[in-house]
Amino acid sequence: MKTNQKQIKNVGFISTRFQGTDGVSLETEKWVHVLERMGYSCFFFAGQSDWAEDKTMVQPEAFFEHPDIKNIQELSFNSYKRPRELGDKIHQIQKLLKNSLYTFYEKFDLDMIIIENASCIPMNIPLGIAITEFIAETGVATIAHHHDFSWERDRFMINCINDYIEMAFPPSLPSIQHVTINSEARHQMGYRMGLSATIVPNVFDFHNKMDLEDDYTKDLRADLGLEKDDIFFLQPTRVVARKGIEHAIELVHRLKNPKIKIVIAHMSKDEGRSYLDRIIDYAKLMKVELVIRPDLVGKTRKITADGKKIYTLWDLYPKADFVCYPSLYEGFGNAFVEAIYFKKPILVNRYSVYKKDIEPLGFDVVAMDGHITEEVVESVKNLLGNPDKLSETTEKNFNIAKKFFSYSTVEQKLKTMIENFDGVC
Repeated sequence: MKTNQKQIKNVGFISTRFQGTDGVSLETEKWVHVLERMGYSCFFFAGQSDWAEDKTMVQPEAFFEHPDIKNIQELSFNSYKRPRELGDKIHQIQKLLKNSLYTFYEKFDLDMIIIENASCIPMNIPLGIAITEFIAETGVATIAHHHDFSWERDRFMINCINDYIEMAFPPSLPSIQHVTINSEARHQMGYRMGLSATIVPNVFDFHNKMDLEDDYTKDLRADLGLEKDDIFFLQPTRVVARKGIEHAIELVHRLKNPKIKIVIAHMSKDEGRSYLDRIIDYAKLMKVELVIRPDLVGKTRKITADGKKIYTLWDLYPKADFVCYPSLYEGFGNAFVEAIYFKKPILVNRYSVYKKDIEPLGFDVVAMDGHITEEVVESVKNLLGNPDKLSETTEKNFNIAKKFFSYSTVEQKLKTMIENFDGVC
């Protein structure tokens, strides 16, 4: 791989946003932690960011919800005929973004870049093209970390910009090493694009305990509106249709315990609210109480001007009694790994990636196959009613995940990829 690179010291991460608790931002943070522990300095480029200002460059047009980008999305999909003005608008913003990438590159004296999901799923067409041209022109050593692909989403199937998608989502360039988060994505990328990839699963810091049972969280359950004897079922995902939240609602309905409350930690900001309305109506029909309070969950703890506490997702897990993860599809499974880290029992819908990459490792979970059965209901009852079994199960799961999904896994993979760039190490 000819990259003509000096020894790598400064690494630039590029994405549409580094903000909040979405899966890409969370996983990027883990990579940053590992790289900084390895001695590298990390910097960030995005359309939105709440990360360190002195290490970050924000270009608003890089965000997928920027008004101009949303307009481009509306014109790009659901039609096969491209309006003339669409191409002009894409190239206009692409040029601005490419110039910004050069500024980012030079300002922080970058030796390598890592693309976080901006070169695989076409949420921002101009950004994807800008990244591709920037890499082609500089030959910079690049790791493209792919979480989602266009072929995994029905809404991208009908479009008038397939030439751009084939060019940039993902790009085929000699200085890029590709990373997928599961084996099926690697297979599909090879089959569809002729590109090879390294699999790096979602991870957690299993070798270090996060001690969050402190005075700050003493009011968490009350702030969520839970009573002392309520049973806290956590749905630690965004409210989008593929998360299968209706299955969690059905499970609680069939458990026939009015003290069980489902807490949803995130809201959906990028796929509308029709699914949210649906699950609210369904929960009312099933007489299940939903607690939807994303306003109480942030990236860091803080107290607002009016005295309201903001908690992190890591504050919620220790307080939960059970985790619901009935997703229809996942690229890998951040919530699964997190629940295992916090030693919580979990319901998992056996989505394809879980069956292929996670289940064979031997985890002991409550598993469903597309729908809630009486067997699933009884398994949850037995687990929650048997503290010894629950402890044995969660400890077993923790030890398996510690072996396969720890930070050391990322460190080993990144070390190998960095060594693959000529002139390094």
